[in-house]
Amino acid sequence: MARTRLTPEREGELYGAVLDLLREVGYDALTMDAVAARTHSSKATLYRQWGSKPELVARALRHNKPADVAQIDTGSLRGDFHAMVSMGDDCQMERDSALMRGLVHAVHNNPDLHQALRELLVAPELTGLGVFLHRAVERGEVRADHPALKYVAHMLVGAFVARQLIEDRSVDKAFLADYIDAVLLPALGV
Repeated sequence: MARTRLTPEREGELYGAVLDLLREVGYDALTMDAVAARTHSSKATLYRQWGSKPELVARALRHNKPADVAQIDTGSLRGDFHAMVSMGDDCQMERDSALMRGLVHAVHNNPDLHQALRELLVAPELTGLGVFLHRAVERGEVRADHPALKYVAHMLVGAFVARQLIEDRSVDKAFLADYIDAVLLPALGV
């Protein structure tokens, strides 16, 4: 599908409006009509640019993420993880955490959303994480056959889910830094 080029500012405005609407009404009640009205766009433009509501939502979430984590290279796995955490903003993490909890529920009833999130949000994050871990193996920090390597993403997602569930608190940078040092790195033998 041919897309017209939006300025980065306009694209950022559109993505911001989508995220605001998601926070206000949730995924199921979010409509392209509402996005068009909020952004002073036509619905046809939105569909031409993004193709579907799931793709628009996934791209808005991706746009909101900090720089590509695969670009971080501090020389150590611990340093890479801590640099990744320091890129975040506590207020943004809290807003994103609440947003993601709502989307996790929506994914169960919307296979197109599930696929868009996996392709546009999860896969790039897993690729960046894979780069971190591959470099750690090459440096000799982690054994290539360490059984915990395949569970690193699960452990990180678990940190986000468990803190809210167990402590009724959102994840912040301090929690993540402590979690990395107390749970993730020891699990990898670092």
